[in-house]
Amino acid sequence: MASLWINQLLQGILLGGLYALFATGLSLAAGVMRFINIAHGDFIVLTCYVLLVLTTTLGLNPVVATLIVLPAAFLFGFGLQRFLLQRVVGENVLLVILVTFGLSIIIENGLLEGFGADPQKISGGWLETATVALGAGVNVGLFQVLTFIAAVLLVAALDLLLYRTGIGAKIRAVSDDVAAADLIGLSSVRLYAIAMGISFVTIGIAAGFMSIWTNFDPASGPTRLLIAFEVVVMGGLGSLWGSLAGGIVLGVAQSIGGQFDIAWQTMAGHIVFLIVLALRPQGLFPKY
Repeated sequence: MASLWINQLLQGILLGGLYALFATGLSLAAGVMRFINIAHGDFIVLTCYVLLVLTTTLGLNPVVATLIVLPAAFLFGFGLQRFLLQRVVGENVLLVILVTFGLSIIIENGLLEGFGADPQKISGGWLETATVALGAGVNVGLFQVLTFIAAVLLVAALDLLLYRTGIGAKIRAVSDDVAAADLIGLSSVRLYAIAMGISFVTIGIAAGFMSIWTNFDPASGPTRLLIAFEVVVMGGLGSLWGSLAGGIVLGVAQSIGGQFDIAWQTMAGHIVFLIVLALRPQGLFPKY
């Protein structure tokens, strides 16, 4: 009995790694540009379909396909921010919501027209079935472990980028005060575009793991957005390590809730989110 609960706890922690991957780009955008990208989940799903095409049509390995997508994701995010989203940055927050909501609708309907409504999944080969025995009847999936490690490494890399590099210092300067940054010669427009490009790289990484971990379809974007939003809020707005912690909390809640009743799996996560929001509205590890 004890091994069963330990196994569920570990499964929840590893699931939290995937949720942290979903949330990292959203946390970066919210922390730097002060807006929530409503199309964030749909961009993750869109990238999953791009990976699906690369792996099925060209026969590429999922890892190779993801590595090919990442530079393109940066350029796409850079261009999207520079030529579209920048037009509403600093304006009424409603404009940002409307623009990104419109992008969400366009992506979802475009994928529906192009690929249909059937769920899709990319095969991870032997990684999907490989397990790691921890003893005492506790086993975890190797791919799930690698996903969690990737989440930790991604958060650590972004933390180093933002707090140990020149470009990171400039991005933080713009985040703190756009007007002051522009006065000292920093281009907020360019730095916003770079930050969004980095955010889209995290979207590409999240899509690479999600496309193997679980099924996806054109309508699954809002669910990913909801997960990412809850993780970001629980962790603390703009806190990268907080997003990892929030992902773990949400993953454990869902895993334990599902142990009692599968119908409670999703509900348990929402309940824990509301509890955290009520007791600590600034999040577990607030940046501000």
